Amino acid sequence: MSAINPITVFDGAATPVLHTLTPISVSKEKTGEVVAEYRETSSNVPAYAQVRVTLKLMRMKSGVYRCESRVVVPVMEAILNQNASGYTAAPKVAYENTINTIGFFHERSDASGRRLARQISVNLSNNVSTSVAASSSGPFAELFDLLVAPT
Repeated sequence: MSAINPITVFDGAATPVLHTLTPISVSKEKTGEVVAEYRETSSNVPAYAQVRVTLKLMRMKSGVYRCESRVVVPVMEAILNQNASGYTAAPKVAYENTINTIGFFHERSDASGRRLARQISVNLSNNVSTSVAASSSGPFAELFDLLVAPT
């Protein structure tokens, strides 16, 4: 199995910002599902307000593998003024933007077929209409293509 490592990724801002997601935990649930959690560890933002990624892998009773990736980007409230006593409340999370990707792969499927399905999905979501090489490394490629969860 793949060792859990930090994930580095750029966001989609006008001037892209690099985010480093630190491994927080890996657990195996009673259902057999493996869950790996990552979180950005910025010192000036509370832990609950930081970008999070969760990867899940489970083999269902039917033999089909269920792979899930979830990306959560919290959006903070903007606190503009202080009250009459001069107190300014700490900002809280106003809402969270979440993207969930779930793949179901038959136990007879192979890595190249799973990579093909994942890459078509990625290319569609990125509006890629030219030939690009499929990524073959990193936690998402390992989860969906190789059915390997971090340990």
